[in-house]
Amino acid sequence: MGKILFIISKGFEKAGGATRAFQIAKVAREKGNEVKVFLIDDAISWAQLGMAESAKAITGEEMKPFIDYLLDNGADIYACKA
Repeated sequence: MGKILFIISKGFEKAGGATRAFQIAKVAREKGNEVKVFLIDDAISWAQLGMAESAKAITGEEMKPFIDYLLDNGADIYACKA
C-alpha cells in the first residue's frame, strides 16, 4: 500500500471540515495505507486532551472515534505549534 500525509489546519470554527479530514485518514488506514497526520495552525487544538470530544461533521460523525482509531492502528499524529 501507499503512504499518505494529511495536513489539517482547521480548528473549532471549522470542526466539520477537520472531522471529515480525520474520517478520510481513517479510511486510508483501514485500506492498509501508512498514514501520518500533521496538525498545524488552528488544528493544534485537536491535540489537547478532551478537545475533540464534541467535534462533529455536519452529517453527524464524531471526530473522537476517528482519532482513537488512527492512534490505535499505527497512524502517527503530530502537532506543530509554529
